[in-house]
Amino acid sequence: MADFNAQSYGPLLAQILRKDWLSPLGPGHPAQPVPANLATLATNLERAFTPYSIRDLDMAQACVAGLWLHHDHLDEAHSLSQGIENPTGSYWHGIMHRREPDFGNAKYWFRRVGKHPIFVPLQADAVQLADSVELAPPASFLTSPSEWDPFAFIDLCEGCLQGRLPHTHLCQQIQQREWELLFDHCYRQACGLA
Repeated sequence: MADFNAQSYGPLLAQILRKDWLSPLGPGHPAQPVPANLATLATNLERAFTPYSIRDLDMAQACVAGLWLHHDHLDEAHSLSQGIENPTGSYWHGIMHRREPDFGNAKYWFRRVGKHPIFVPLQADAVQLADSVELAPPASFLTSPSEWDPFAFIDLCEGCLQGRLPHTHLCQQIQQREWELLFDHCYRQACGLA
């Protein structure tokens, strides 16, 4: 599993990405004060992607939606992601509803995602993260070498949030890795690096 390096995304985004805790499975508490660079990101979007130029504005907006979600501002993430009409926008939208928590709505948006390019590395990383954990049967899909199942993960997060399953920390780790992979995918698409 590759380490996520915030410095890879330029100085402005690296400052916004500075956060050393795992996001909760639920809505969390929006970071206050809002990181200054995040609050003004819409007016500094081109500068945020320096040294690259934005080649795909939807993917740049998807990065911003992910950054709001990263700091537990679900309303802002929701507003941005629902305006991005592609599978990646639906993915951010689905994560936001999973954390809200509105599990049925999360599944609706993940149906719109289809098979996303990050599913393969996400499944591989989930297998690695779950390797040393004794898993309850509803979490056994995490050790499968087959493709990522976002619907099983939604159910697992729901079970953890309701106190029926003991895998909250593992789900937070997987959710963090999911966020990292999706943000990197968006950044690369936005800059034409993919």
